[in-house]
Formats: sequence, structure tokens, C-alpha cells
Amino acid sequence: MTSISTDNAGNRRILFMGLDQRRKTIRLGAIPMKQAQSFRDKLKNLLSARKSGLALDGETSVWLGQLSPAMLDKLATCGLIEVQQARPVPRLGEFLDGFIARRNDAKPSTKCNLEVAARRLTEFFGRERDLNSISPGDADNWALHMKGKYALATVGRTVRRAKQFYRNAVRSKLAQENPFVDVKAPQQTNAARKFFITPEVINRVIESAPDSEWRLIIALSRWGGLRCPSEHLALTWSDVDWERSRFLVRSSKTEHHEDGGMRWVPLFPELRPFLEEAFDLAPPGTVHVIGRYRDTNANLRTQMMRIIRRAGETPWPKLFHNLRASRETELAERFPMHVVTDWIGNSALIAAKHYLQVTDNHFEEAAHGDADSDARPTQKPTQQASALPRTYPQVMQKTPEISGVLRGDSTSCDSVRKPGTPRVGLEPTTCRLTAGRCYH
Repeated sequence: MTSISTDNAGNRRILFMGLDQRRKTIRLGAIPMKQAQSFRDKLKNLLSARKSGLALDGETSVWLGQLSPAMLDKLATCGLIEVQQARPVPRLGEFLDGFIARRNDAKPSTKCNLEVAARRLTEFFGRERDLNSISPGDADNWALHMKGKYALATVGRTVRRAKQFYRNAVRSKLAQENPFVDVKAPQQTNAARKFFITPEVINRVIESAPDSEWRLIIALSRWGGLRCPSEHLALTWSDVDWERSRFLVRSSKTEHHEDGGMRWVPLFPELRPFLEEAFDLAPPGTVHVIGRYRDTNANLRTQMMRIIRRAGETPWPKLFHNLRASRETELAERFPMHVVTDWIGNSALIAAKHYLQVTDNHFEEAAHGDADSDARPTQKPTQQASALPRTYPQVMQKTPEISGVLRGDSTSCDSVRKPGTPRVGLEPTTCRLTAGRCYH
């Protein structure tokens, strides 16, 4: 008989008959009744398996693995589990393998990145290292080792994934603390790798492309701002709305967002000729815009570097990312930021941090100033009368016509005032101002 007892303070305890036929008690503390009932049911399964000598069912095994060391000690004291089970020693390599295997929601590229981060951890600490034996000091030493071996952006990504691994270990009761929690991850931005590709340069590169599809790949990256190659390969001819001069882009990177990773991009005049050329050359029934380079193992970067060199240019850092960043920088000067980010498919924060650039044209425009002005003003312009509030009726914003009282060509106060006119007297000392003009 297994039952739940609650004392006056609300503390729960499980009462049951042990394997030695003696009454046992496991104190759970002040927990909700629903949790106490779940614990009781799992305890029944554990008792039944121990009495029959059968293996535990999978659900109970998972529950047992999630219990705290203190609770495992209580079960071991009651003879329900072995002492070695009460104090499991999780190993770093085994835990990381299991964590990555459980990420069924992750894309292959994400899993690959997790495996790379896990390998960097096990190379330094060893696969058999106890999870709880890695101290914050050990984590600091590992971060220093990483900084001496990799670029800061790479170190930042790896530190963030190490924190992610251990956060799951702590939540799963496998680790007592996260030793990486206070390790500062370097920023993933590197201003030195930002490079603005001018229209003149990209036109020469496009002219050096070997075929129409390569011209379109480059044009979609530079003039359309698409992510290469994922958004290029997802583009179909049915996504192109020629009449409304726009096309639909599907992004696998942001498909988990509310919009499903879909956005409309204008058929910019710089881009349209290359789409039209590819459409005219495509065989009837062609589905995808990019057809010849659809192999995910195709190394577009290597071929792109050849094309750039053939054009007489030097390959720039982050070949395709900087094409996209150059386009967003241009668009940000012409359109509101919320429109630009909707077309490019990122946020204003990400755009400012990773995409927008300061170009030579910005410095030239700032240095030359307004081209229409030949000289600086030598004095402040005459102060104009302030406009009437916008809430005034429209009729009040026009010069009133007062027939029979004032002529249409009547002059203002300044023109009729004569020297020597006394400041006080029969005339009022101030003018009546109507619609920016003064009348007596």
C-alpha cells in the first residue's frame, strides 16, 4: 500500500511498504498534490520492478535519471535502487552526445555547429571528464585557450554553446552549476571584415560571370539582398510576380518565425534584367530559378572568388554576406528602416550590428556639404514669424479680405510708422497680428 500523507504545514510524504516488509517514508516537502501523486505513481512502478526483478519501463527510467542526488540517496536508503545509481557520474562526452541526439528540432547545419562546439570542449577537457568536476576557473582557462586558437567571433559562438550545454545539464539535475555562466563571450561582430561593394565593382564582376545563372546568383545577392545559397535555391518562377514587380523569398533561417520566413522583395531595376534573362533561357516547365547549381555540396564561394579575380578585383571578406550588407546599406539611405528590414529579412538591431556600413560616399558628402551653396552664410537669417497651429481653421491661415476697411495693397505696420511717432497715445502700442501680418 502506497499513500500520500500531508501534515498541518502542508508538507507531503509518501508512505509505503518496503521490500523488507517494513513501513518506509520518503519526505517530499511542501509540493503540490499533483506532483506528489506523480511521484507516488513512479514509486509504485519502481517497487513493482524491484519485486518482480524486471527492468524498469522507459518513463520511470527517465524520471529516475532526473531526480536530484539527495532524492536518489533517499531511494537508495530505502533499498529501492543501488547505491551506485544514487550517485551517477555523468561524463562530458556522453552528455554532449545525448544532448545533440535529442535535438530533433534542430536543422542539420545547427546540429553540425553543436557538434563542432562539443568537440572543442572534449578536446580540452576530455570525453571522460566528470560534468561536476569542471569549475569556473577551468572554464576561464578553456576560454583563454580558445582565444589563442580561434578568431574572437568563433570563440563567442563556442562559449555561447558551452553555456547552452551546461544550462541543460543543470536543468536536468546532471550538473550542480554552470561553470561557463560568468565567462564573457566575445562579440561576434568584426568591423574589420565589413566591406562595401560599389555598383561599379559588382557590375564588372557580373560581366565576368560564366553564364546567366551565375550572373543571377550574384545579382540576387547584391541587388536583391538574398542569403546565399539557401534563399536562392528556394526561389521558384511561380514566386516571381512580374505584374506587381516583386517576388516571394522563403528563408529557411527564419521559417520558425510567425511569418514562416517568407517576405516580398521588390523587383529592383538593377535586378530585373538578370531575372528576365534567366527566365527567357529557362526550358519550358522549369520550376526553380537556380537550376544548375542546386547541389548543396557545390562550393559557390570558390567559384565566386575565381569570378572576382577574373574581373580584376581582389576578393573581399565574407563574400556573399557583404553583398547583402551593401544592398541594405544603400536601401537604408532611401527608405524607412522598417521597410528595409522587411525586404532584407532581418531586424533593425541586427542590421545596425552586422549589416549597415559607413562608406566613402558618406565622408565625401559630409566634407563637401550642400553642393547648391557657394558660401557659408555670414549672419543669421532674419527670424520668420511662427506658423499658426495646425488646429486652426483653414480660413484663418489666409490673409483676410476686409472690404471697405483696408485695401488689398495696404502696407504693414513697419511701412506706415514714421520717425518720431510717440510710443504711447491714442494709437495702441502693439499691432494686431492676423495670419502673420500686422494691421492697426
